[in-house]
Amino acid sequence: MRRNMSLLLAALMVLVFCLSGCGKEAEPAAPAPAEEAETPEETPEETEAPGEEASDQEKADEVAGLIDAIYVQKRTDETDAQCAAAKAAWDALTDAQKELVEGKEADPDYFGRDTGDASKDDPLNQDEIGENELLVVSFGTSFNDSRVADIKGIEDALAAANPDWSVRRAFTAQIIINHVQARDNEFIDNMDQALERAVANGVKNLVIQPTHLMRGAEYDELMESVGAYEDKFESVKIAEPLLGDVGSDATVINADKKAVAEAVTEEAVKTAGYDSLDGAKEDGAAFVFLGHGTSHTAKVSYSQMQTQMKELGYENVFIGTVEGEPEETACEAVIEAVAEAGYKKVILRPLMVVAGDHANNDMAGDDDDSWKSMFTASGKFDSVDTQIAGLGQIPAIQDLYIAHTAAAMK
Repeated sequence: MRRNMSLLLAALMVLVFCLSGCGKEAEPAAPAPAEEAETPEETPEETEAPGEEASDQEKADEVAGLIDAIYVQKRTDETDAQCAAAKAAWDALTDAQKELVEGKEADPDYFGRDTGDASKDDPLNQDEIGENELLVVSFGTSFNDSRVADIKGIEDALAAANPDWSVRRAFTAQIIINHVQARDNEFIDNMDQALERAVANGVKNLVIQPTHLMRGAEYDELMESVGAYEDKFESVKIAEPLLGDVGSDATVINADKKAVAEAVTEEAVKTAGYDSLDGAKEDGAAFVFLGHGTSHTAKVSYSQMQTQMKELGYENVFIGTVEGEPEETACEAVIEAVAEAGYKKVILRPLMVVAGDHANNDMAGDDDDSWKSMFTASGKFDSVDTQIAGLGQIPAIQDLYIAHTAAAMK
């Protein structure tokens, strides 16, 4: 027993001695476990798999932030680089990641929606202008097909009618300019860029033709921009927008409003397959022409257009606005007016120069708040059809712009 206890004590002493000695000798080898941690045997797929979903969303959120950064109305020195960065980041996403893009203004359609071939357009931003420039100023659209058919259609008609003048383009919506530049690498001048280009090219006589529907907020901004450059040219003349003078109240109409009313109605009737507006009326069909709407005092222009339709005897033609300003042009009010008049078929068509986002989404879209959806949901009509075509592609409308330009030149 004593012998066993002695042996046990001796073994314990040896063990303590070895442990203390071995610990001192093992200090240099301490990093060994860390080396093993730095060189794991797992594959990259195995280490990244748990965070893959979060990583996809993070990449999509980054692109959304880049899109929101260029969805602004002011151009800066960083705009070009920001547009390029947003598109490069979008292109680097997988198809699944692109579907996750969602920001304040960003969504997968910003870069992903097919709106036509941008190469068919001409931004008209060339130099070598000469002494006489005709600057065509539009709000703009990011829908390529509509930009070609409507805005370029007007520009081409004006160029053909004024061969001694160099036609150039400017958009007043920087948001749209940035969108087209980032997505399609097409550079369109804003007002300041276009006017600076004119000055740099030694233009002496400048005529500006707005394609805006009325003298609203965009027209006011145009006038303000031009005012800062008037002393840079020998002469500056600004032609009337499409509907001409605004007028004081809903009863005021003019030759421009009459021409627009006749032109858009004739095109709508023909597109719908009727021989005449009366023929459409007998078939129980009504036409609703949808404008943008505005809180600007020029909103009375929409009421005047309704007056003009009545003056022409167009009883089955109604005017609406996306914004519902003025109030009688709101969707609910127009639905009631068309239903009370007894029409069971409805054809929606833009009262806008271009058939862009408002025409494709707010008017003809599939969302519950589109005009097509709300007219259908009302249950008051047998059919609701849409015509997606801007005013700018109608030859009679192009002729009206030509007449406005000629009047300004005189």
